[in-house]
Amino acid sequence: MKKELLIFGANGALGEGVTRTLLQKDYDEVFLFDFNFNDVKTPGKNVKQIIVNDLSKEENVSKAFDKISPGKDKTFFLFSTIGGYLGGKTIWETSDDDIEKMFNINFKTSLFLAKQFSRIVAQSSSGSICFTAAFTGLNPEAKKAAYGISKASLIHLVKTLALEGREIRLSVNAIAPYIIDTKANREWMLVRPLRSEASQSDNVGGKDADFESLMKPDEIGELIHSIFMNYHFVTGNIIELTHRFKV
Repeated sequence: MKKELLIFGANGALGEGVTRTLLQKDYDEVFLFDFNFNDVKTPGKNVKQIIVNDLSKEENVSKAFDKISPGKDKTFFLFSTIGGYLGGKTIWETSDDDIEKMFNINFKTSLFLAKQFSRIVAQSSSGSICFTAAFTGLNPEAKKAAYGISKASLIHLVKTLALEGREIRLSVNAIAPYIIDTKANREWMLVRPLRSEASQSDNVGGKDADFESLMKPDEIGELIHSIFMNYHFVTGNIIELTHRFKV
């Protein structure tokens, strides 16, 4: 059985680390999707880089999937990092544009990916999706309403598709990280205030920021691969990633 892997957002801070890990695994074909690949090295012969446009428009997602050929001798796997963050506003300060922006990038993109991928899997042997949700989607935080609600909608999508996917041999899961170890997040932690009682993180800001406790993209890649290797019974799960410790 051939294993084909699709990664959306492969050139982002999380996607690059996950892709680096998954390219070392035994997938027969790998398709990398992103808005550009300027900073990505030339892939191997079984790896294809595909430029995509605004994925909150269904026609663009459909066009991306034109590159994928279903087959009864194929199992498909999809990991998506697509998403965005907007915070710092109370609910009464949140505008319609803020809500629309968050739902477009955090929910509609995933909905359209799920629809197109499900159609591929239905014509193939089986498949599995892993989306990137967020800790805030499960655990509300102040001044993150538009972001949190859009991610909560994604989580509901995962749970529903996990049920519906049974009839086409499709499993669906999501990771829900708090803070991922990226350059931007490290810079943010250096200037953020000390942890308040309302914070859900054990990290503190300023010069005492604990970078070792942050989720590492490459390690997340190992987790995604583990989910995919057990896809025939692991489904409907939202895996919270809040902190790590040295071993």
